[in-house]
Amino acid sequence: MEDSEVVARLIVATFGSAQAALAAPQSKLQTLDGIGRAAATAIKEARVEDGARVVAQLAALGARVLLPGQPEFPPQLEEIRDSPPVLYVWGDVALLTRPSAAFVGSRDHTAYGAEAARVLAAAVATRAVVVSGMARGIDAIAHTAALDAGGGSVGVLGNGFGVIYPAANRDLYDRMVACGCLVTEHPPGERPHAGSFPRRNRLISGLSRAVVVVEADVKSGALVTANEGLEQGRPVLAVPGPITSRTSAGCNKLIQQGAKPALCAADILEELGLASGMRELGLALSTPAPRVPPIDLTGLQLTLWSRMTSEPQHVDALVGAAKTAPADVLGALTELELRGLVRQGPGMVFGLT
Repeated sequence: MEDSEVVARLIVATFGSAQAALAAPQSKLQTLDGIGRAAATAIKEARVEDGARVVAQLAALGARVLLPGQPEFPPQLEEIRDSPPVLYVWGDVALLTRPSAAFVGSRDHTAYGAEAARVLAAAVATRAVVVSGMARGIDAIAHTAALDAGGGSVGVLGNGFGVIYPAANRDLYDRMVACGCLVTEHPPGERPHAGSFPRRNRLISGLSRAVVVVEADVKSGALVTANEGLEQGRPVLAVPGPITSRTSAGCNKLIQQGAKPALCAADILEELGLASGMRELGLALSTPAPRVPPIDLTGLQLTLWSRMTSEPQHVDALVGAAKTAPADVLGALTELELRGLVRQGPGMVFGLT
């Protein structure tokens, strides 16, 4: 046993409490599986004051610590293998016990993936909590969309409070503390390291009742979270994408292997038992399935198509996005119009049909 948290649970289970373990003879500590002389010495040298200092740091931030068995500790985390022995939380703790869905995906996303994350997370947030990993890309988009919709969101960190990683998420970090909730296994001030993010992934899926992969290539860390979810008995859904898109290859593979396609918010909420009445309320209709481009579009046509997925665009904006000659853009738009994929409106404004 090399994992410190697994060892910590073994120690507490053996001696009955952390306090009793600190008082135990070093020779007895050394007999436990995974604890050698050095680890036993370190345990004997640990001081209660160290824990008190962490609690004081949390209190200064307005954060707190949760332990298994406490009423506010997420019950779904107690179900999973390798359940965390301690959880540091900052924000609205009540979100941790509400129905929730994990949204994960690529940092290197496309416009299609970003729009899919926004549409689905915003709609799911009307009835459930959106959980993600506070990374740039799809994670940040899902958190932001949930908060923008007036819903709740939980961010799982791979570092301690007070360390903002990535730095570009500073505004989102502050907003999550104020309107959502941040969760971590790491004490305040601890920086991320290579092993912290794979371990974070099991908490993202563990906190959720379903895992939604929005956009991911075949080597994406999002698929690690999906696999964790499968091991934890969580249903996994994936947003389908173009077969020519590298960043959709992982999602399409998941669907091929049996994952449920996430075509609208109702598909996700159904897995949480919350989809009843969605269509009657018009929520499903107001959040349509993400648009999937035809697989035979040229590179220029796909760029133009992606720009128009959220709203119609003026031809000047499309030329700027394509970074090519206006004549080429107009030619590509004409071809899309002839295929019935694009419609031109007044003032040279183009939109998808």
